[in-house]
Amino acid sequence: MSPLDISLADLIARLDEELPESDELARISEARLRAQTLSDLGDQLIDHYVSKAKQVGASWTEIGDAIGVSKQAAQQRHAPGPFERYTNLNRHSIVLAQEAARTHKHDSIGTEHLLLGLLGEPKGLAYEVLVAKTESEQRVRDAIEEALPPAGEKALRGHIPFRPETKEAIGQARSAAADLGHDWVGTEHTLLGLIRVEESPAALILRDLGFTPDELKETVRTEIATRLAARGEH
Repeated sequence: MSPLDISLADLIARLDEELPESDELARISEARLRAQTLSDLGDQLIDHYVSKAKQVGASWTEIGDAIGVSKQAAQQRHAPGPFERYTNLNRHSIVLAQEAARTHKHDSIGTEHLLLGLLGEPKGLAYEVLVAKTESEQRVRDAIEEALPPAGEKALRGHIPFRPETKEAIGQARSAAADLGHDWVGTEHTLLGLIRVEESPAALILRDLGFTPDELKETVRTEIATRLAARGEH
């Protein structure tokens, strides 16, 4: 009996139902993508419990034994990832950035896509800061759309890689959080990370919209302090 409420028959039935007009070769491609998604979910499930085990003092040797790999392999496989301390809203903005790249048929995720992702998450502080400064979500969206590369010929399936400057912005987001003494990485920190990569498309867009790195950092600092104080009053 499977420990999960899922079976191979269920997976086959769902794929066939969702792709009724596709031929067998197309279904192979889709099955491969779904298998990768299941594999990724499995890795995330293991990562969750590895993190829990580390919190209660388990060693990498013990964790490796539990997984069935060496201590070194466990460390390499389950070392903290670039989105380890990202908030749920910020993780969602990254997903939206990937989908923006896919929608525009781009073969990589640029800083402009990250900016679109932030704009697509209205509950995030980055969205509030962007709209408060420009007084219009559409103005920001139009500026991003104008800076986007031409659409490609075919939308990519599966993973879409980050461009080098996008990876740098993601690293700068973590640095921005650390500079402000925050133990989380929110959408506001991603916004700060974007403007720090000075020659990136997103930084150019933000500067054209009237943002500066110092002003943006102070705005984020003030907004977060205000929010934390408000929580303390309740």
